[in-house]
Amino acid sequence: MQDILKATGAELVCGDGRRSFTGISIDSRTIAEGELFVAIRGDVHDGHGFVPDVLGRGVRGLVVDRRRLDALPEAARATGRVACAAVADTTRALGDLGAFHRTRSRAAVVAVTGSNGKTSTRRMIAAVLAQRFRVLEAERNLNNQIGVPLTLFRLAPEHDWAILELGTSMPGEIARLAQICTPQIGVITNIGPAHLERLGSLEGVFTEKSALILGLRAGGRAVLNADDPRLRPLAHGSGPPAVLFGLSPDAAVRAARIQDTAAGVDFELMLPAETVPILLNAHGRFMVQNALAAAAVGHLLGLSGAEIAAGLGRFAPVSGRMQVSRLADGITLIDDTYNANPASMEAALAVLGSLRSGGRSILVAGDMRELGGEAGRMHREIGRLAARTGVGRLFACGDLAAETSAGARSGGMAAADIVIGARADIEHALLKVLQPSDRVLVKGSRAMGMEHIVRAIQDWSRTRLRLKE
Repeated sequence: MQDILKATGAELVCGDGRRSFTGISIDSRTIAEGELFVAIRGDVHDGHGFVPDVLGRGVRGLVVDRRRLDALPEAARATGRVACAAVADTTRALGDLGAFHRTRSRAAVVAVTGSNGKTSTRRMIAAVLAQRFRVLEAERNLNNQIGVPLTLFRLAPEHDWAILELGTSMPGEIARLAQICTPQIGVITNIGPAHLERLGSLEGVFTEKSALILGLRAGGRAVLNADDPRLRPLAHGSGPPAVLFGLSPDAAVRAARIQDTAAGVDFELMLPAETVPILLNAHGRFMVQNALAAAAVGHLLGLSGAEIAAGLGRFAPVSGRMQVSRLADGITLIDDTYNANPASMEAALAVLGSLRSGGRSILVAGDMRELGGEAGRMHREIGRLAARTGVGRLFACGDLAAETSAGARSGGMAAADIVIGARADIEHALLKVLQPSDRVLVKGSRAMGMEHIVRAIQDWSRTRLRLKE
């Protein structure tokens, strides 16, 4: 407990300050008896309400908000059986504990941020570095001020590298996450219109994302997208040395002869001293940029072209992120439901257009959230882009579905080919009109729950197959 008090600046309000713990948890459902419970106040649940539950499970260590000491039963405080530390902000304390544990590990950190492609890039980097090193990778999408510390707590003596993803929705969040994980290598995939509601503009997005590079530890290296004009100045300023990746001729790590195939994207990876063939088990040319970022990290750490190619060959798309599957009657389903912003929607439409099966292209679109005052215009632009890139039918739901529809009509799509309504309504309408060889892209922001439509299409397909047997 003494280390915990020192790391967080907490006050010990009761119990033995010499007590030690086997781990740190924020989940009352899974916490083990010997672990320390940090009571996090979230958007839905307040961990302070579960203090009696964790005490009932035998937990004898707590970190709580000093304004919520009432959550600690008086009997537990009086007996001294529970060591309780009080802090001003338990989320910040969790980050402080993650940073403390980071200093105790010999492992180095690669941190990835950007408006699009963070998760795929992080997973590709982990696959590449695993060819030579012992790697800890973030589980799921643990990329915020709670998830990053929880990942750092998993650092063990055998790890050489930790590969972390840093997300943001408000100014200052990337700087705080960089402070917690102090990376040796910082990767920025791109700068695009995401979280504009709080970040304000593309300049605000750049300022937020570039905080990762400012937060690198002494001797750190930046890995930057040479094709993003907002990022290029970072490579030539007074900051840490940078390795550029992309399609630009001056990028140290480049791609050539990019081809879309039925199995994924095929390209030649051009490193400073060698060129190797790559076949990604993923669709979409934007995935090449993610692979180049991973290759740049591998090259920076001395991996050979063969090792990098082997690592990239092990990559598989994450659930809900550009997963392409073939269903009954030759229907192609593109599940990209994890999240959406204008840049990722544009990339997904490009994938939809690249898949040729003889049927129609169908877009099932939910709202793109957190775009602030530009939301209406951006939804209209996506509607126009869908129409101009050959989408034959549009099914749109959400508060801004009418804007997407208006854009599609202005781009030349017939009103009869557009359905707007609640998610359940467009799902029902879609399943009634699906035809053999159709290509269906389902995409929307996380809060839209578009994965329910994906499951409905998959269930419909399984039913069709059973009826044919």
